Amino acid sequence: MAACVYAAALLFLVSQETRLVFEHGRPLGALRPDAPFEQVDLTTSEGERQFAWIMRHAAPEAPWVLYLHGNSATVASRANILRYERLRALGVHVLAPEYRGFAGLEGEPSEESVTRDARRGYDYLRQQLGVLPSRLVVFGWSLGSSVAVNLASEVPAAAVILEGSPASLVAIGERQYPWMPIRLIRRNPFESILKVRRIDAPMLFLHSPDDQIIPIEEGRRLFAAADEPKTFVEVRGGHVNPAEVDPDAFFGAIHRFLVEHRILAETPVF
Repeated sequence: MAACVYAAALLFLVSQETRLVFEHGRPLGALRPDAPFEQVDLTTSEGERQFAWIMRHAAPEAPWVLYLHGNSATVASRANILRYERLRALGVHVLAPEYRGFAGLEGEPSEESVTRDARRGYDYLRQQLGVLPSRLVVFGWSLGSSVAVNLASEVPAAAVILEGSPASLVAIGERQYPWMPIRLIRRNPFESILKVRRIDAPMLFLHSPDDQIIPIEEGRRLFAAADEPKTFVEVRGGHVNPAEVDPDAFFGAIHRFLVEHRILAETPVF
Protein backbone atom coordinates (compact mmCIF):
# COMPACT_ATOMS: atom_id res chain seq x y z
CA MET A 1 0.00 0.00 0.00
CA ALA A 2 2.83 2.38 0.89
CA ALA A 3 4.47 1.68 -2.46
CA CYS A 4 1.20 2.40 -4.27
CA VAL A 5 0.76 5.70 -2.42
CA TYR A 6 4.35 6.70 -3.20
CA ALA A 7 3.94 5.78 -6.88
CA ALA A 8 0.69 7.77 -7.07
CA ALA A 9 2.37 10.81 -5.51
CA LEU A 10 5.28 10.50 -7.92
CA LEU A 11 2.93 10.24 -10.88
CA PHE A 12 1.04 13.32 -9.68
CA LEU A 13 4.21 15.42 -9.50
CA VAL A 14 5.33 14.29 -12.94
CA SER A 15 1.95 14.83 -14.60
CA GLN A 16 1.26 18.18 -12.91
CA GLU A 17 4.72 19.74 -13.14
CA THR A 18 3.80 22.26 -15.84
CA ARG A 19 0.76 23.46 -13.89
CA LEU A 20 2.64 23.60 -10.58
CA VAL A 21 5.69 25.42 -11.94
CA PHE A 22 4.06 27.93 -14.28
CA GLU A 23 0.50 28.33 -12.93
CA HIS A 24 -0.40 29.57 -16.39
CA GLY A 25 -3.70 29.79 -18.24
CA ARG A 26 -5.02 33.07 -16.84
CA PRO A 27 -6.63 35.41 -19.40
CA LEU A 28 -4.91 38.69 -20.18
CA GLY A 29 -7.24 40.64 -17.90
CA ALA A 30 -8.58 44.17 -18.16
CA LEU A 31 -5.89 46.17 -16.33
CA ARG A 32 -3.73 48.47 -18.44
CA PRO A 33 -0.93 50.93 -17.62
CA ASP A 34 -1.91 54.53 -17.02
CA ALA A 35 1.15 55.54 -19.01
CA PRO A 36 0.91 55.33 -22.80
CA PHE A 37 1.70 51.85 -24.08
CA GLU A 38 1.49 49.84 -27.27
CA GLN A 39 1.14 46.16 -28.02
CA VAL A 40 3.51 44.78 -30.63
CA ASP A 41 3.39 41.47 -32.46
CA LEU A 42 6.20 38.97 -31.93
CA THR A 43 4.55 36.15 -33.90
CA THR A 44 7.10 33.81 -35.46
CA SER A 45 7.41 32.69 -39.07
CA GLU A 46 6.08 29.32 -37.88
CA GLY A 47 2.85 31.02 -36.85
CA GLU A 48 3.41 30.88 -33.08
CA ARG A 49 1.50 33.91 -31.84
CA GLN A 50 3.23 36.09 -29.27
CA PHE A 51 3.04 39.74 -28.28
CA ALA A 52 4.72 42.26 -26.04
CA TRP A 53 3.82 45.53 -24.36
CA ILE A 54 5.98 48.60 -24.85
CA MET A 55 5.99 51.63 -22.56
CA ARG A 56 8.23 54.37 -23.91
CA HIS A 57 9.88 57.11 -21.91
CA ALA A 58 9.63 60.67 -23.21
CA ALA A 59 13.37 60.72 -23.96
CA PRO A 60 14.03 58.70 -27.15
CA GLU A 61 17.65 58.06 -26.13
CA ALA A 62 16.64 56.40 -22.83
CA PRO A 63 17.90 52.85 -22.20
CA TRP A 64 15.57 49.87 -22.50
CA VAL A 65 14.48 47.36 -19.88
CA LEU A 66 13.39 43.93 -21.09
CA TYR A 67 10.97 42.94 -18.32
CA LEU A 68 10.30 39.21 -17.75
CA HIS A 69 7.41 38.41 -15.40
CA GLY A 70 6.99 35.37 -13.20
CA ASN A 71 4.47 32.55 -12.97
CA SER A 72 0.81 32.87 -11.99
CA ALA A 73 0.65 36.22 -13.81
CA THR A 74 0.37 37.94 -17.18
CA VAL A 75 1.83 41.14 -18.61
CA ALA A 76 -1.43 42.77 -17.44
CA SER A 77 -1.16 41.72 -13.77
CA ARG A 78 -1.32 44.62 -11.34
CA ALA A 79 2.09 43.95 -9.78
CA ASN A 80 3.74 43.91 -13.20
CA ILE A 81 2.03 47.10 -14.36
CA LEU A 82 3.16 48.86 -11.18
CA ARG A 83 6.76 47.88 -11.92
CA TYR A 84 6.55 49.00 -15.57
CA GLU A 85 5.27 52.42 -14.61
CA ARG A 86 7.80 53.00 -11.86
CA LEU A 87 10.66 51.78 -14.04
CA ARG A 88 9.52 54.15 -16.78
CA ALA A 89 9.49 56.96 -14.22
CA LEU A 90 13.16 56.23 -13.54
CA GLY A 91 13.93 57.18 -17.13
CA VAL A 92 13.80 53.96 -19.18
CA HIS A 93 11.72 52.43 -21.93
CA VAL A 94 10.13 49.06 -21.04
CA LEU A 95 9.35 46.06 -23.23
CA ALA A 96 7.46 43.18 -21.57
CA PRO A 97 6.97 40.05 -23.71
CA GLU A 98 4.23 37.57 -22.90
CA TYR A 99 4.92 33.83 -22.78
CA ARG A 100 3.02 31.24 -24.78
CA GLY A 101 0.44 29.51 -22.61
CA PHE A 102 -0.18 32.79 -20.75
CA ALA A 103 -2.78 35.54 -21.30
CA GLY A 104 -4.76 33.52 -23.84
CA LEU A 105 -1.79 32.57 -26.02
CA GLU A 106 -1.74 29.01 -27.28
CA GLY A 107 0.84 26.45 -26.19
CA GLU A 108 2.14 24.82 -23.05
CA PRO A 109 5.00 26.62 -21.30
CA SER A 110 8.30 24.97 -20.51
CA GLU A 111 11.72 26.25 -19.48
CA GLU A 112 12.78 26.07 -23.12
CA SER A 113 9.68 27.85 -24.47
CA VAL A 114 9.63 30.77 -22.01
CA THR A 115 13.35 31.33 -22.57
CA ARG A 116 12.72 31.32 -26.32
CA ASP A 117 9.86 33.81 -25.84
CA ALA A 118 12.14 36.08 -23.82
CA ARG A 119 14.71 35.83 -26.61
CA ARG A 120 12.08 37.02 -29.10
CA GLY A 121 11.58 40.12 -26.98
CA TYR A 122 15.34 40.66 -26.90
CA ASP A 123 15.63 40.13 -30.66
CA TYR A 124 12.79 42.60 -31.28
CA LEU A 125 14.69 45.27 -29.37
CA ARG A 126 17.95 44.49 -31.13
CA GLN A 127 16.72 43.90 -34.69
CA GLN A 128 13.51 45.90 -35.03
CA LEU A 129 14.31 48.85 -32.79
CA GLY A 130 18.09 48.84 -33.19
CA VAL A 131 18.81 48.89 -29.44
CA LEU A 132 22.48 48.30 -28.64
CA PRO A 133 23.37 45.80 -25.89
CA SER A 134 25.02 48.68 -24.01
CA ARG A 135 21.54 50.25 -23.70
CA LEU A 136 19.60 47.11 -22.85
CA VAL A 137 18.91 45.87 -19.32
CA VAL A 138 17.36 42.46 -18.62
CA PHE A 139 15.00 42.46 -15.61
CA GLY A 140 13.45 39.27 -14.23
CA TRP A 141 11.05 38.86 -11.33
CA SER A 142 10.47 35.52 -9.55
CA LEU A 143 10.38 32.74 -12.16
CA GLY A 144 11.13 35.48 -14.68
CA SER A 145 14.49 35.95 -12.99
CA SER A 146 15.36 32.36 -13.94
CA VAL A 147 14.31 33.14 -17.50
CA ALA A 148 16.47 36.29 -17.33
CA VAL A 149 19.50 34.26 -16.25
CA ASN A 150 18.93 31.78 -19.07
CA LEU A 151 18.72 34.62 -21.58
CA ALA A 152 21.53 36.80 -20.26
CA SER A 153 23.89 33.82 -20.13
CA GLU A 154 23.54 33.61 -23.92
CA VAL A 155 23.29 37.23 -25.12
CA PRO A 156 25.06 40.51 -24.28
CA ALA A 157 23.36 43.09 -22.09
CA ALA A 158 24.32 46.26 -20.25
CA ALA A 159 23.08 44.89 -16.91
CA VAL A 160 20.84 42.28 -15.31
CA ILE A 161 18.38 42.90 -12.46
CA LEU A 162 16.92 39.91 -10.61
CA GLU A 163 14.09 40.22 -8.10
CA GLY A 164 13.11 37.34 -5.78
CA SER A 165 15.35 35.00 -7.74
CA PRO A 166 15.68 31.27 -7.00
CA ALA A 167 19.10 29.70 -7.36
CA SER A 168 17.49 26.43 -8.45
CA LEU A 169 13.89 25.27 -8.71
CA VAL A 170 15.18 21.73 -8.35
CA ALA A 171 16.66 22.62 -4.96
CA ILE A 172 13.41 24.25 -3.86
CA GLY A 173 11.48 21.17 -4.99
CA GLU A 174 13.83 18.91 -3.07
CA ARG A 175 13.12 20.88 0.11
CA GLN A 176 9.37 20.77 -0.51
CA TYR A 177 9.32 17.05 -1.33
CA PRO A 178 12.40 15.54 0.36
CA TRP A 179 11.11 12.00 -0.12
CA MET A 180 10.83 12.39 -3.91
CA PRO A 181 13.60 12.09 -6.57
CA ILE A 182 12.92 15.62 -7.76
CA ARG A 183 16.25 16.00 -9.59
CA LEU A 184 15.49 12.93 -11.67
CA ILE A 185 11.91 13.79 -12.62
CA ARG A 186 11.95 17.60 -12.97
CA ARG A 187 11.66 18.58 -16.64
CA ASN A 188 12.02 22.30 -15.95
CA PRO A 189 14.92 22.56 -13.50
CA PHE A 190 15.66 26.30 -13.92
CA GLU A 191 19.09 25.86 -12.36
CA SER A 192 20.21 29.47 -12.53
CA ILE A 193 23.10 28.73 -10.20
CA LEU A 194 24.76 26.70 -12.98
CA LYS A 195 24.41 29.51 -15.55
CA VAL A 196 24.76 32.79 -13.68
CA ARG A 197 28.55 32.86 -13.98
CA ARG A 198 28.24 32.99 -17.77
CA ILE A 199 26.64 36.44 -17.51
CA ASP A 200 29.12 39.12 -18.51
CA ALA A 201 27.26 42.13 -17.14
CA PRO A 202 26.79 43.93 -13.81
CA MET A 203 24.07 42.30 -11.73
CA LEU A 204 21.65 43.66 -9.13
CA PHE A 205 19.82 41.24 -6.82
CA LEU A 206 16.71 42.46 -4.96
CA HIS A 207 15.23 40.16 -2.33
CA SER A 208 13.00 40.43 0.72
CA PRO A 209 13.98 38.68 3.99
CA ASP A 210 10.29 37.86 4.53
CA ASP A 211 9.85 36.24 1.11
CA GLN A 212 7.86 33.07 1.85
CA ILE A 213 7.88 31.79 -1.74
CA ILE A 214 11.56 32.09 -2.68
CA PRO A 215 13.54 32.24 0.58
CA ILE A 216 16.20 34.93 0.68
CA GLU A 217 18.82 32.20 1.18
CA GLU A 218 18.09 31.11 -2.40
CA GLY A 219 18.79 34.61 -3.65
CA ARG A 220 21.99 34.82 -1.63
CA ARG A 221 23.16 31.46 -3.02
CA LEU A 222 22.66 32.74 -6.54
CA PHE A 223 24.38 36.02 -5.68
CA ALA A 224 27.40 34.13 -4.29
CA ALA A 225 27.70 32.17 -7.53
CA ALA A 226 27.67 35.28 -9.75
CA ASP A 227 30.83 37.09 -10.82
CA GLU A 228 31.59 40.71 -9.99
CA PRO A 229 30.40 43.38 -10.41
CA LYS A 230 27.31 42.51 -8.41
CA THR A 231 25.11 44.08 -5.73
CA PHE A 232 22.64 42.53 -3.29
CA VAL A 233 19.92 44.71 -1.74
CA GLU A 234 17.35 43.65 0.85
CA VAL A 235 13.88 45.14 0.45
CA ARG A 236 10.67 44.80 2.46
CA GLY A 237 7.40 43.41 1.14
CA GLY A 238 7.73 39.67 0.74
CA HIS A 239 7.78 38.05 -2.67
CA VAL A 240 5.06 40.06 -4.43
CA ASN A 241 4.95 43.57 -2.98
CA PRO A 242 8.42 45.12 -2.46
CA ALA A 243 7.85 47.55 -5.34
CA GLU A 244 4.71 48.78 -3.56
CA VAL A 245 5.61 48.36 0.13
CA ASP A 246 9.23 49.57 -0.09
CA PRO A 247 9.37 51.68 -3.28
CA ASP A 248 12.11 54.07 -2.16
CA ALA A 249 14.51 51.23 -1.35
CA PHE A 250 13.42 49.14 -4.34
CA PHE A 251 13.52 51.72 -7.11
CA GLY A 252 16.25 53.72 -5.38
CA ALA A 253 18.51 50.67 -5.56
CA ILE A 254 17.71 50.22 -9.26
CA HIS A 255 18.40 53.88 -9.99
CA ARG A 256 21.74 53.87 -8.12
CA PHE A 257 22.75 50.67 -9.87
CA LEU A 258 21.97 52.02 -13.35
CA VAL A 259 23.71 55.31 -12.63
CA GLU A 260 26.75 53.55 -11.15
CA HIS A 261 27.17 51.52 -14.32
CA ARG A 262 26.59 54.55 -16.57
CA ILE A 263 23.39 53.22 -18.08
CA LEU A 264 21.21 55.96 -16.64
CA ALA A 265 22.10 59.52 -15.74
CA GLU A 266 18.71 61.12 -15.22
CA THR A 267 17.19 61.98 -11.86
CA PRO A 268 14.29 59.58 -11.12
CA VAL A 269 10.76 60.96 -11.08
CA PHE A 270 8.61 58.96 -8.63
